[in-house]
Amino acid sequence: MAIDYQSLAVRGVQALSPYQPGKPIEELARELGLDPAEIIKLASNENPLGPSDRALAAAQRALSELCQYPDGNGFNLKQALSERLGVGMDQITLGNGSNDVLEVIARCFADAGSDVVFSQYAFAVYPLVTQAIGAKGVPVPARDWGHDLDAMAAAVTDRTKLVFVANPNNPTGTVHKARAIESFLEKIPANVLVVLDEAYCEYLTGEDYPDGVQLLSRFPNLIVCRTFSKAWGLAALRVGYSVSSAAIADILNRVRQPFNVDTIALSAATAVLEDEDYLQRSREVNSAGLRQLEQAFDRMGLRYIPSAGNFIAVEVGESAMGVYQTLLAHGVIVRPIAGYGMPRHLRISVGLPKENERFIDALAQALTSSGLSD
Repeated sequence: MAIDYQSLAVRGVQALSPYQPGKPIEELARELGLDPAEIIKLASNENPLGPSDRALAAAQRALSELCQYPDGNGFNLKQALSERLGVGMDQITLGNGSNDVLEVIARCFADAGSDVVFSQYAFAVYPLVTQAIGAKGVPVPARDWGHDLDAMAAAVTDRTKLVFVANPNNPTGTVHKARAIESFLEKIPANVLVVLDEAYCEYLTGEDYPDGVQLLSRFPNLIVCRTFSKAWGLAALRVGYSVSSAAIADILNRVRQPFNVDTIALSAATAVLEDEDYLQRSREVNSAGLRQLEQAFDRMGLRYIPSAGNFIAVEVGESAMGVYQTLLAHGVIVRPIAGYGMPRHLRISVGLPKENERFIDALAQALTSSGLSD
């Protein structure tokens, strides 16, 4: 007798669609017969500088330890983060990327009888992990493509266990300043946990922007999540972490899988935290790249969402998927975001100047062939 294994999955998982990452270079090369060396990928918000020399050297040294399990507690990385952030090591939870930590948080603090609040157009992992554990997602309509914090606070009920806030937000790049985040946290009951996802926080400069870690002493129900995949340039190694009260971290570390961050990743992440020059170059290249893209969109008469991340969403119209496919034919990979409810937009990761220019030229040709430009 044939068994319907789909029906054996728990209800929340049955209705899930897999997360769709940016198309890999190798996949596009196979599909279209292109030279991988001639393809540029501006789809996954990766650091165009390549990895830090310090991270590379540390990873190389760690290769001799491949036969041994990693440090399950990540002592050296936690110690480096503790010193940099001014928190206790017992406040840190390490993850196989920040997505891992987000899932652990959901599994620890929400269930089938609870609600999870997040914004429209927010990171796809929030509804994904919510649905997987059988909780009810409560998407709150966005305001100007970003989080409507007042509406999100009003959506909290007695059933609410978690609220996810991305600042800056992916895929829209919108950001709230410090006072707005603090005002929002003041409205949330102490028994509701707020997850402040700061995956792109290293690109923010200036006192007007919040540092979630500095808010932990005032808001014990706050969990701050960060990653080494963006400004720190270690996306392939999958290292993320959260900072919270020691009590919350204790819960998370009970559920976190042992050895969830490998030895090479731990070594490279610990080393890159000392490379301030690399971080500063990442910021400078990103800032200049955003200006380069914005100026090009202005010349083309395209509307875009001002971004505080290392990417930008641009509106190219109803034929966005056609434009995307044409860009692929030119060897340029960007990210369609119809899955986020934004079918008229494409999200462009900031590249090096020549990569940005190559995209701009290809976009102009794609718009012309689609009849969207003279």
